[in-house]
Amino acid sequence: MLSAGGAFRWFRDALGHPEKTVAALAGADPYDFLTQEAAAAPAGSEGLLFLPYLTGERTLYPDPNARGAFVGLTLRHGKPHMVRAVLEGVSYGLRDSLELIKGLGVPIEQVRASGGGARSPLWRQIQADVFNTELVLINITEGAAFGAALLAGVGAGEFKNVQEAVSSAIRVVSYTAPEPQAAATYERLYPVYRSLYGSLKPAFDALS
Repeated sequence: MLSAGGAFRWFRDALGHPEKTVAALAGADPYDFLTQEAAAAPAGSEGLLFLPYLTGERTLYPDPNARGAFVGLTLRHGKPHMVRAVLEGVSYGLRDSLELIKGLGVPIEQVRASGGGARSPLWRQIQADVFNTELVLINITEGAAFGAALLAGVGAGEFKNVQEAVSSAIRVVSYTAPEPQAAATYERLYPVYRSLYGSLKPAFDALS
């Protein structure tokens, strides 16, 4: 995805000024205040969906014209719904990639999280629920670059093979199981999310 953590950063910078101000005074992280707000909204954000295509997209859609969007906004929705919808929208986008892997016949028993977004317990729970798969947090926050370093270590003879390299450096530090009721909600909403890109693509192209 081109805008995963970046989508949350955009929301923080565009609409999270109160949280940034309070966080600065408290010496805290504004993301923590935003996720606390998101936790006040129910799974599915009462029908509010967010497309995280803020800089185009590459998977499933290699489309530089793709745009971000909130869809389903009503008078009952407030800021907690919008924050949660951003977290859910990114998770739906990640599920798009997971569905490609499943389509190849690869069994998915566990998803491992790394990177900045993985620090949020709420976001990890949302991802586990959207994927309907156990999600685990590992001890490494960097993904691709650290993996490349491990492969280089194998190539340089520091490790006998990839399995040895991984087992020497990677360990699971927490487990998040999907919650059945939330997972069922996301299972109903995911096809709606998937339908939005195709419906909005003509508008995206026209706007671009």
